[in-house]
Amino acid sequence: MASATQLEFEKPIAELERQIDEIKKTAGDSQLSVAEAIEPLERKLSDLREEVYRNLTPFQRVQVARNPKRPFTADYIRLAFTDFIELHGDRAYRDDAAIIGGWARLDDDTVMVIGHQRGRDTKEQLRRNFGMPHPEGYRKALRMMKLAEKFHVPVLTFIDTQGAWAGLGAEERGQSEAIARNLYEMSQLTVPIIATVIGEGGSGGALALGVADRVLMMENAVYSVISVEGCAAILWKDAKSPEMREKAATALKITAPELLELKVIDEVVPEPRGGAHADHEAAAKSLREVINKHLEELRKMRPEKLVRRRRQKFLRLGAWTE
Repeated sequence: MASATQLEFEKPIAELERQIDEIKKTAGDSQLSVAEAIEPLERKLSDLREEVYRNLTPFQRVQVARNPKRPFTADYIRLAFTDFIELHGDRAYRDDAAIIGGWARLDDDTVMVIGHQRGRDTKEQLRRNFGMPHPEGYRKALRMMKLAEKFHVPVLTFIDTQGAWAGLGAEERGQSEAIARNLYEMSQLTVPIIATVIGEGGSGGALALGVADRVLMMENAVYSVISVEGCAAILWKDAKSPEMREKAATALKITAPELLELKVIDEVVPEPRGGAHADHEAAAKSLREVINKHLEELRKMRPEKLVRRRRQKFLRLGAWTE
């Protein structure tokens, strides 16, 4: 039976998975071997996953990016890194659970890992504020970045948020200043920075961790200045109809291939068949390999060259000629 989080276009995949599970269960109860019957079904399942995910529309990619089964920052830390030591608090107000980070090892290298963190169940979502940080979350992230700079350690960020929290308390404590400060400080950080959009990258809440030497994107992630619903509401006064959400997603150019073409990102990280949520370990392995490749290149650059190239990279965005 399809779960509550099952997406409409994934139902044929779920049905085939159910058939395979039933055959395996029958074989287990009767102690019969059904390998010959299962093998063609598993091949069909693999082909179906590839076909479905190769032809996703922009809004379908938004739905995949929001899937609560996708690996979050904590999952990538657990699967791609070792010796993680989490750091807490911004030394000014409190610890914001929507941002997690700390020291870790990537193979034999020490790195600082920082990212948005969502929750899977209701209790965890509330604790993590649905992955939408308060100002203290961004100040906590900046504290860790400056600590990494002090010890000449690369910074790796993972972006996965609908946006920064827009509540009254967040505004009172300087949400816009906290985001702006991160943009400014990240543009001058003298160590390599690699940012990866692992799910939904929304507005300034995402960009506050996104000023990097290399910006990567998981294959089914999205990165945008506004949510598709917000865009549809502003332009067409309709945020609910699938047609308007699809229209907004298409107009915004928010998918990884489109953003690579526009040179907003530097590389698309391939996901396993059926998306990152189908195989967390394969997704983490793929991401680790790409990060290692870029980190090796960035380590060869002098700090002043890193800063200069990073600033030039973002100044070129949106440039146009008549």
